[in-house]
Amino acid sequence: MSYHPEGIPPHGGQLVNRIATPEQKEIFISKAEFLPRVQLDQRAVSDLEMIAIGGFSPLTGFMNQQDYDRVVAEMRLANGTVWSIPITLSVSEEVAASLTEGGLVRLDNPEGRFIGVLELTQKYRYDKQREAINVYRTDEEKHPGVQVVYNQGPVNLAGDVWLLERDRHAYFPAYQIDPAESRQLFQQKGWKTVVGFQTRNPIHRAHEYIQKCALETVDGLFLHPLVGATKDDDIPADVRMRCYEILLEHYYPQDRVILAINPSAMRYAGPREAIFHALIRKNYGCTHFIVGRDHAGVGDYYGTYDAQYIFAEFKPEEIGITPMMFEHAFYCTRTKQMATTKTSPSKPEERVHLSGTKVREMLRRGELPPPEFSRPEVAAELARAMKVPV
Repeated sequence: MSYHPEGIPPHGGQLVNRIATPEQKEIFISKAEFLPRVQLDQRAVSDLEMIAIGGFSPLTGFMNQQDYDRVVAEMRLANGTVWSIPITLSVSEEVAASLTEGGLVRLDNPEGRFIGVLELTQKYRYDKQREAINVYRTDEEKHPGVQVVYNQGPVNLAGDVWLLERDRHAYFPAYQIDPAESRQLFQQKGWKTVVGFQTRNPIHRAHEYIQKCALETVDGLFLHPLVGATKDDDIPADVRMRCYEILLEHYYPQDRVILAINPSAMRYAGPREAIFHALIRKNYGCTHFIVGRDHAGVGDYYGTYDAQYIFAEFKPEEIGITPMMFEHAFYCTRTKQMATTKTSPSKPEERVHLSGTKVREMLRRGELPPPEFSRPEVAAELARAMKVPV
């Protein structure tokens, strides 16, 4: 990979900034009462924020039909740039009928506060089943990503956006680091190579092992947990963040890790989401990205390593961030340490396999994850939060 003095270029070459200036904001607010409104759900708020701060560069707004169709069919924008997940704003027929292409639309958050503006260029219908099958590899409604598609409106609104109002995160303002800021931090630290790690679960010993293996070969680790909308049975974001803080304090080199929140929403799209997550981290300035077992998976919809194989469908320079592929790590009872089949002489019965799902199941049963699963301090924090007697 070639190095750039100012860091790895964002996807598409330019870091997008769609945060309205004070002057723009004033103009939009003066028109607020006269603009048609669309109320965003939590996921659309996340998408608006990610577009505005450059996390979804090169997107400057919600996708038009040309981009949408090509992303769904080929994982590329209309101009050929790799992009694997549709970023769309869907509304009901009734709402769509009240809007005029070429006009401005006021975007309100779920509480009804004016937070953004859409420069509406297009309204178009789309095929929900086609999106489900292509993006999620299933049209089963029990898949959480497919469920969202089926429940949303039948008309997509396209156009550039402006973000007017953004709250500091209620729980983690100190970790609300935007792409422009993370890039600056990496430069200040002199990190030429940075590996990004995506997680929506508390970090267990297998995660820690692959992160540290990656950290042996790069300058820094960007621990980037997702705090946007997730499934109801995922462990709450504030609990997960406390677990990350505890781990970093006791088990990681302080000067080689940055913890920051990723405000985007989970899609549970497996292989396609692995590409999406890699491109987001590229925008944040990471040169490498960890892709482990069943990345962004849910249920049995994807093969264990499908999220790794999908990277081979593109030329490395088209993705522009280096994926680091890891096998499923386990605790080896023979060598008394974390390992994979590449490094352990153990037989299958000597391997303790860990997963976020197993940790959640144990906690729900009122059991404390053992040291082979989780560091004791993390297990204690999870037990406290889930009201498991220690």
